[in-house]
Amino acid sequence: MSTPTTSVEELLLTADQLLAARTDATAAGRHRGASLALRTALEISIDRVLDAAVPGLADTTMRAKMLCLHCYTAAETARRANAVWSHLCLGCHYHQYEIGPTQDQVHTWRTEVGELVGALTP
Repeated sequence: MSTPTTSVEELLLTADQLLAARTDATAAGRHRGASLALRTALEISIDRVLDAAVPGLADTTMRAKMLCLHCYTAAETARRANAVWSHLCLGCHYHQYEIGPTQDQVHTWRTEVGELVGALTP
């Protein structure tokens, strides 16, 4: 697993700053940016768990990682991680015909990712 240049804590802080509107970006841009920071923080945490359990497993696709995660952490933690990751993926992508995530949705995801990062930290 490659060492990430940005820590999980920095990504969570970035999401908090975007949600607090401390940038000149539009609301939609801040919400998508926060979603991306949260998704990345969650993915790094999952990679750390999987790489500690089976070196090299973190090099697979994220969907495969989600299937494997329940073998290396509590089933409820794996289920929650998969659910919030799926929502974050949708929240990160721009589709002209869809409204992006709301601030309340991203705040909820921020809370969930914060709890999951704590649960996934050895």
